[in-house]
Amino acid sequence: MDRRQFLTLSPARRKTVKASFGRTTTGISPYTGTFDTPQAVHLLKRALFGASPADLAWAKGMTMDQAVDALLTPQATAPQPPVNNYGNDATGIAPGATWVNSASYTDDDELDQNRRNSYKAWWLGVMLNQPRSIHEKMVLFWHNHFVTETQTVTDLRYVYKYNATLRQYALGNFKTMTEAITLDPAMLIYLNGYLNGKEAPDENYARELHELFTVGKGPDSHYTEEDVRATARVLTGYRVDSNTITSYFDSTQHDFTNKKLSAFYGEQQVTGRTGPNGRQELNDLLDIIFSQPEAARFIVRKIYRYFIYYKIDDAVEQNVIAPLADIFRNNNYEILPVLSTLFRSEHFYDPLNMSCLIKSPIDFCVGLCREFSVQFPPASDYSMAYDAWHYVQDTAARMLQNIGDPPLVAGWDAYYQEPQFHELWINTDTFPKRNMFSDMLVSGQGAMGLSIDVLAFADQLSDPSDPVALVKDSLDLLYRVDVSDNLRDFLKNNILLSGQNPNSDYYWTNAWLAYKGSPGDANLRGVVESRLRALYKYIMNLSEYQLS
Repeated sequence: MDRRQFLTLSPARRKTVKASFGRTTTGISPYTGTFDTPQAVHLLKRALFGASPADLAWAKGMTMDQAVDALLTPQATAPQPPVNNYGNDATGIAPGATWVNSASYTDDDELDQNRRNSYKAWWLGVMLNQPRSIHEKMVLFWHNHFVTETQTVTDLRYVYKYNATLRQYALGNFKTMTEAITLDPAMLIYLNGYLNGKEAPDENYARELHELFTVGKGPDSHYTEEDVRATARVLTGYRVDSNTITSYFDSTQHDFTNKKLSAFYGEQQVTGRTGPNGRQELNDLLDIIFSQPEAARFIVRKIYRYFIYYKIDDAVEQNVIAPLADIFRNNNYEILPVLSTLFRSEHFYDPLNMSCLIKSPIDFCVGLCREFSVQFPPASDYSMAYDAWHYVQDTAARMLQNIGDPPLVAGWDAYYQEPQFHELWINTDTFPKRNMFSDMLVSGQGAMGLSIDVLAFADQLSDPSDPVALVKDSLDLLYRVDVSDNLRDFLKNNILLSGQNPNSDYYWTNAWLAYKGSPGDANLRGVVESRLRALYKYIMNLSEYQLS
């Protein structure tokens, strides 16, 4: 399926495709071409959730290298933790206070659900308020990689700590993050690590450590059941303390015998250790796993599919994946050098890669709100803010991306399920829901009073009084694929000019200038606002708006 024809297009629109389906032979050599609106919007929409006119102006005020450096700068401070927005709390947490360090409790389904809603709304709010940094998008990326599910972990204190762990290492060292996640209380609960003891080693996490988290299960990954069993024995003895919300090592439950791995790992051995030194076996195991080149290639492929395109052919494997994997390994699995090289590469800015991703539900919902600068209640009004954030989070969940609860330990299907991959985000149920969400916001009928201020959005463009420029600027920012002249003419003539003579551009110009001259005049405002709402509703309802 052509990436620009994932939905049924009319013959007239199908003619606008600039290149037939195919892959590129470009590699990771530095991009030396123009860094203008198409390239800046492409960079912004891959690194952030959506791109507003202000974001575009910011990026175009820099060189490509400067913009990449800025976007790859980690957030300076962690966001404030989620709070009690639900009222009665069995552990005594007052409304408006955070519950993440509260006392331990057992078997309180109502409290679990209240905190689950609080957590998910909070996280959505953090995404909405992201600075110009890739940090938030990487937190979501790693959540889909090192999956946990709130419905399984249940205690949301652990879930929040897991989010904080992802956030801490999102742009740091992958090997260190793997160790931290292995010992994270939420992960120990989710994959039964806290039950793993020398008398009955549990292989659940051990298997996923190889198959999903490090070397993968591709054609060049040949870990064995022997490796799974050895890994399970290495990981015996880790437990969770519900009072301190931490994990700890119980050496009395640790298997201190030697553990030998398969030929895939060079038949290396983890030497058994006794007492507190048994904790060191995890580091020894990770040293062995990360000495296998497939670990770097597997992670780079996942980064590629997340930020570039889901298809990896021989040319991409040779020209992009392999050299990026070398960079990953040569930098001791530091994440930033890989992203920095990728976002500066000729491959990243290849036209074939500039409109080929289908937005995930989170990217669609959060990105729409951010690029149109939808106003939410301030965080200080936590009750209203959490309700508004929950509305967007629940909307994305109904489109198949429920943050906090991916459907499986492998993550969301769209990131790994061949051959469709991200085309799975769009179907006869989810696409109308996308249109309904954008329709409600642009019409001013969103829940919690959320709406798109089309006047404020248009006012940020280069010359909103010129209908041709207005249409062009809007499409340049909101679409990642060219459209036909017929469509541009339709948007101008049939919507902005209300079907008048195509040479009557002055009609819109006069209407806009009249409104700007008397912004308090409801009639003048209504003339331009109604047409702008129709314009952006039409733009967001077309399939092109689903592409990133």
